[in-house]
Amino acid sequence: MPRSKKGKRGSSKPGVKNGMKGESAASDEELTSDILSHYSSASETASVLEEGTGGEQVDAQTAQEETEDKLKQCIDNLMDRSAKTRLAALESLQQAFSSRVLYDFLTGQRLTVCDCLERSLKKGGGTEQAAAATVFTLLCIQLGGGDEAEEGFKSLHPVLTSILNDNSANIAARQSCAMTLGMCCYVSTGEGGEDLVKILALLESVFTSSYPNREGTLPSPKPGMPGLHTAALQAWSLLVTLCPASKLTELLELHLPKLQACLQSSDVNYRIAVGETIALLVELGRDIDEEFEVEDSEGLCECLKSLATDGNKHRAKNDRRKQRSIFREVLHYIENDDFTEERIKFGMESVYIDGWMRKRIYDAFKEILESGVRHHLQYNQLLRDIFGLGPPLILDAATIKGNKISRVEKHLFNSAAFKARTKLRNKVRDKRADVM
Repeated sequence: MPRSKKGKRGSSKPGVKNGMKGESAASDEELTSDILSHYSSASETASVLEEGTGGEQVDAQTAQEETEDKLKQCIDNLMDRSAKTRLAALESLQQAFSSRVLYDFLTGQRLTVCDCLERSLKKGGGTEQAAAATVFTLLCIQLGGGDEAEEGFKSLHPVLTSILNDNSANIAARQSCAMTLGMCCYVSTGEGGEDLVKILALLESVFTSSYPNREGTLPSPKPGMPGLHTAALQAWSLLVTLCPASKLTELLELHLPKLQACLQSSDVNYRIAVGETIALLVELGRDIDEEFEVEDSEGLCECLKSLATDGNKHRAKNDRRKQRSIFREVLHYIENDDFTEERIKFGMESVYIDGWMRKRIYDAFKEILESGVRHHLQYNQLLRDIFGLGPPLILDAATIKGNKISRVEKHLFNSAAFKARTKLRNKVRDKRADVM
């Protein structure tokens, strides 16, 4: 799946059995725990396997088979009459799909899982709908954005759209559907595709309700709506990274001025999402035209400075700290065209987040994969294509041992790093004392 720009992504129905109808909540939790413990034991065995002995290979195969049996039981439980059992099964699958790469297993179970998720989306309550949408996103990531993912997305696209457009639907479900539409469109459709244009317009219809009215006043948000607007804006900005230059020019002219007004939103998470989206759009604009300038750039920078130094005591301390950190980065980029690079380490490799586009893409996958994002960067071919990592590395035991450092070396390194940090902090404290 080749990409033309850095950071963008590359290019008979099984039967369903009835689940365990009389299961208690405790047994559902035990099933989840068993699956995760099997994953843990399988990974531990795999690491021992690198030593080259044959007995561990049998253990790894056994652990894999047991894990797949547990997953099949979770899939069966998606058909259970009990909403509690179905929800527990969805939560188990969410943890399993985010923590490991299961392409081979899911290829054979894809149709069954899609049918079950569609039923949960159509007939389940709000919490179940939200969980089903999240699991479907993970399924598309697991399938690698190929024909299987595209086919599944086309079948669930209508119901996801229906929930998102339904003002009476559960807010958490609508929020999850917005994220799912953005992510699944990103991994399963090509640049400039018809689905891309439609979903961009759909997401716009959600978050533009937060735009100022004709008098320039921001509307008062209803309970839960800022979260929905944030999810829709983040999904939209992810898809914007796929747009051709002609479409980008249109979007920049339409949205940049109105997004600047939304920096005054009363919700901190929405303000941050707006700030990051503005930085992303400016970066994309500069990619198209080196002379690109934001309309009323002085007013924008003044607003960003205010948010980067916000000391409003009516806001939570953590919210103020998070907001100041993000808006310092946004302001620095707008004024100096400079992005603070971030290094993401996993295994023996690294990914460098060197711009707002790559940050938006990485953050989107991190949000859905959570702590499993590094594992997927290491083994999931879709993510490796998106971030230009090539095929997964296959390392023998000698290579792995050669790159490991001893406990003594690690201790000396940590001690040196600690001393360096202490000296630096003491200098900073001295400067603060002089100022005070």
